[in-house]
This record gives sequence, C-alpha cells and structure tokens, in this order.
Amino acid sequence: MKKLLLTLIILNISLTAPVYAFDMSWKKHKTQEEQVVSQVSEQAKVLYAQNEIDEALKLLQGKPEIDRTAEDWLLIGNILQDKEKIDEAIYMFKKSIETDPKYYKAHYNLGYIYMIKEMPNMALSEFKKAVKYKNDFAYGYYNMGCAYLKLKQYGNARYNFFRAIDIKGDEPMFYYNLSYTFKQQGKTKQAQTYLDLYNKLIERGQQ
Repeated sequence: MKKLLLTLIILNISLTAPVYAFDMSWKKHKTQEEQVVSQVSEQAKVLYAQNEIDEALKLLQGKPEIDRTAEDWLLIGNILQDKEKIDEAIYMFKKSIETDPKYYKAHYNLGYIYMIKEMPNMALSEFKKAVKYKNDFAYGYYNMGCAYLKLKQYGNARYNFFRAIDIKGDEPMFYYNLSYTFKQQGKTKQAQTYLDLYNKLIERGQQ
C-alpha cells in the first residue's frame, strides 16, 4: 500500500516612517532565513528518496519546531514509521495536521497507520478527510473501501472502490478488492468480472 510524501504568515503592522525603513531591512533578512529553512526541507526530501533516512531525520530534527512545515512533520512521521516507531509516527502525523488541517497526505498516512493497528473506524475518519481535501485522490477512496471491508460494510466498500477506479483505472488492487467485495456479497458473476480485469492488468504490467 502506498505511502505518500509528497505556509504562509501574513503580518499586518501599522508602522511609522522611520521604523518602516528598518522593518523592511529586517523582512529582507528574514526572507533569506526562510530560504535556508526551505533548503533544509528540500535536502531532507532528497535524502529520504535516496533511503538515507537517518541523515534526513537528523536534518529535520535540527530545524526549529516553529519553522517546521506540515510536510516536514509528515516526513519525520514517515521516517519514524519506517523505523517501526509507530506511536511516535502517529504523533508526527498529528503535528502535521495541526500545522495544516487540510493537508490530505497527513490524514491519509495517519489513516494508514490506524489500519495497520486494526482501528478501521479511526482510519475511516482520516481517509474521509483526505478525500475531502483532495477529491480526486484515488488511494484515499481505495483505503476507505478497505476500511469499510474490515467493518463488513460491503455496499460502502464497493462504492469507494468504484470511485477509486473512476479516478485511476490502471491500479490492479482496486479491481481485486472490488472483486473480493462482490464475492463477500455472494455476487459471484460480478466478482469474476472484476477478477478478470485484475488479471488482465497484472498480465499487462508483466509484458
């Protein structure tokens, strides 16, 4: 199951002319600091992509918490999850959401962990938020379907697998789980139809 990786402060101050000139100089200096902070984040992402997770974590942990973006917290969470420090990862994903409540990737990754921990209701809540903030997010719908499967709510599971397929029709697992859902409902003909589609996609990927 895929794990995904992938802020603006407006300051309004009424200033007198002498202070205004000084403040503009400070803002220019601050912008340079922000660029350095941003470079740290980009470097950490590169290191993570190269599987140098300890180096990426060290970089991000050296960044002051007040400067960490939602994506920073997410990446720290991903690294901790890779290290099987699940409770710490959950905390980081929640910090990511606290930083940006509409950051769909953080909701998705938190939901994914809840699924691993066999907490489908909590997972479902996070997946719903993920697709709320990105309504064309195929894997969000797919994992909603998986959560509904665990809850044996087959009608809802089927609906979300179809939503996922509508957005991304070349993902084999979407069809496999849709087939499984129909099988659980005793609809063997439909189950076979989507199993056949799954097998075709697998064969196409092996060519």
